Amino acid sequence: MPAFDQNQQYKLAQRLKLEAARLGFDACGIAKAQQLDEQAKCLETWLANGQHASMGYMARNFEKRIDPRKLVPGAKRVVTVLYSYWQGEQHAKGAGKISRYAWGDDYHQVMKERLYCLYSWLEAEVKTISGRAFVDSAPVMDKVWAQRSGLGWIAKNTNLINPRIGSWFFIGTLIIDVPLTCDDPATYDHCGSCTRCIDACPTDAIYRPYAVDANRCISYWTIEHRGDSFPSEIMSRQEDWIFGCDICQDVCPWNKFSRQTTEPRFLPREGVQNTTLDDWEELDIEAFRKRFRGSAVKRAKYEGFKRNVRAAKKSRTLPED
Repeated sequence: MPAFDQNQQYKLAQRLKLEAARLGFDACGIAKAQQLDEQAKCLETWLANGQHASMGYMARNFEKRIDPRKLVPGAKRVVTVLYSYWQGEQHAKGAGKISRYAWGDDYHQVMKERLYCLYSWLEAEVKTISGRAFVDSAPVMDKVWAQRSGLGWIAKNTNLINPRIGSWFFIGTLIIDVPLTCDDPATYDHCGSCTRCIDACPTDAIYRPYAVDANRCISYWTIEHRGDSFPSEIMSRQEDWIFGCDICQDVCPWNKFSRQTTEPRFLPREGVQNTTLDDWEELDIEAFRKRFRGSAVKRAKYEGFKRNVRAAKKSRTLPED
């Protein structure tokens, strides 16, 4: 890796951000690659309390999760990008609800494609580079790095909020050995006294500000859980969600600043907003595969998706605990 003086680092960082904008990203920030000591303690406590539920992968690769230099030896910078997926539309009344992030094509593929383009641009600029691209598929604390890159604050619902575009966005990460001028971290927190996300969570998964217990989260039960059924106290408050949950983002006042996505592949597929639970229940495996080919919904698998639909239908007949 050639040496860069401070002026060269600054100019390269600015050109990188311009290229990120050209590729469609809504924001780009840069932070120094280093160990996350404070977040390591929080993660240890969260895991020790079992609040990751059955997501055992959260406990694996702990050292890599808290130090990007263990993922990419020689790493100097963490580049974070945001990409809006806000479609400007709502769920139809009576529909089985799918989280908006899964309305279009699988974000892992779309984001990775754009991140690789950004990486290739940087490689062409500096000639020699070592690094990797990550989109929610490796032990990377992407929200923390976004905050450290000045892109927003981690809110009471534990989502990242950007003051210009709210929270309806995907996060992508490049960990690289290229020295670039870093951005100032976001030291502000504009949640203030607002508790809308906490008050609106039907299962009390946001059990205190800035903390979520996966054991009570509708998103966990409808996406990650692999069992045959849900606890009755979750099912009774499911509110027709059959893949994920958007409630804490729906009520967040900062999302009045949401920016319409510029990526056509994030736009809603036919039926994702307005298909009733009865119609979802009739979906056979071939129709499921056809409708959700290249979609994040496939993570739940056919059996899990149908389980979610049955639970949502049953929840309409259950009294809240």
